[in-house]
Amino acid sequence: MYSTITVTEAGGVATLTLNRPEVMNALSSQMRADLLAALQEVQTRARVIVFTGAGRAFCSGQDLADAITLGPDLPLEQILRDEYEPLLNAIYDCPVPTIAAVNGAAAGAGANLALAADVVIAAESASFVQAFTRIGLIPDAGGTWWLPRQIGAARAMGAALFADKIMARQAADWGMIYEAVADADFATHVAARATHLAQGPTLAYRAVKQALRGALSRDLPAQLALEAQLQGAMGKTADFREGVAAFLEKRSPHFRGA
Repeated sequence: MYSTITVTEAGGVATLTLNRPEVMNALSSQMRADLLAALQEVQTRARVIVFTGAGRAFCSGQDLADAITLGPDLPLEQILRDEYEPLLNAIYDCPVPTIAAVNGAAAGAGANLALAADVVIAAESASFVQAFTRIGLIPDAGGTWWLPRQIGAARAMGAALFADKIMARQAADWGMIYEAVADADFATHVAARATHLAQGPTLAYRAVKQALRGALSRDLPAQLALEAQLQGAMGKTADFREGVAAFLEKRSPHFRGA
């Protein structure tokens, strides 16, 4: 169905693989359209969605050759508004957990595509670079939003101005990503993480995302009120009843996502 990505589904896990390894999975207009369409399709049935890259890179960012075909007056604002924003919002608002499995280099918009996911797991040899100033641009694809929230204002400014390569272990130490994993263990570890989420309480995961996202813009009374509202709803789910029963019976829970 898709010319620039592959989609596989098994055990409640949908894996969307950027599949242009000959250009390090650079983001063409078609790839952005394929990712958005696939995401909208699989989120209706998957319990977790994994994004990763084919070959040696996760994503090298905007395909400049693709963009240049639009002519000398490159409509960057239009591309961001019409193609990037719908995709990034769809990842951010996805009703099920999303994992960016960063298998290699993630540069420019490719790095920020990864940071849009709920959880970023990277191979130790992977790297992140806000490469924009190298070609006279500013970080986009959400980079100016993600970075200050994840690594603080000082590191975000340095990463944006210097366009330094940040290796996965450093990214994890800074709080940019969740964890860095030895290359030899990467595929197995990502699969185990995805399986864990796919077998978990889907509605609770959705509520966790709702509670945490936006928390920095709420005051304490508003956040406590939201917690109470969401927890009240979770207390009425079948998964909560199953979780309590499993705890009392000293067995593993069997969540149904309901």
